[in-house]
Amino acid sequence: MKADATDLPLPARALIAPEPAEAVTALYQAHALGLIRLAVVMLGDRAAAEDAVQEAFCGLYRRWHGLSDPGNALSYVRSSVINGCRSALRRRRRQVGLDPSTGDPPGESAETRALIGEEHRQVLTAIRSLPARQREALVLRFYLDLDEEEIAATMRISRGTVKSTTSRALAALGRILGEQS
Repeated sequence: MKADATDLPLPARALIAPEPAEAVTALYQAHALGLIRLAVVMLGDRAAAEDAVQEAFCGLYRRWHGLSDPGNALSYVRSSVINGCRSALRRRRRQVGLDPSTGDPPGESAETRALIGEEHRQVLTAIRSLPARQREALVLRFYLDLDEEEIAATMRISRGTVKSTTSRALAALGRILGEQS
């Protein structure tokens, strides 16, 4: 019995798919939920997170033939999501009525409050108060469980910078959460 691409797991299917639509669809099915979660932590808004992820996958589709190595497509999409989150946060900070330090809207929806318990809300608020680079390093390390090398590639920084940024972020997070308790 001959195996075909549909017998392979989704990430492997993406690498051998002959058409960009098939490859991007396979990557989307395998990784979209995790990337949306990443963006929700970065942005605090599910709709904006879904937009950032969707834009990243659209960009991947448009540039599929320009990829030097389709095996790096996930890293490309992850970087695009992070960049999309950065852009969304910059746009928020320019809008009137938002907290200038965090870029958060003045209130949360009832759905968001119901989904996130008080303790989780405190941690997420503390994470969002960190500088962008520290926030990104923590989310990539502890939320997506990436290793230092993958974080460095995603953020386009050196491995040593990942280590120092993560260390400073954890120290700052500990201070922030210690003050709240």
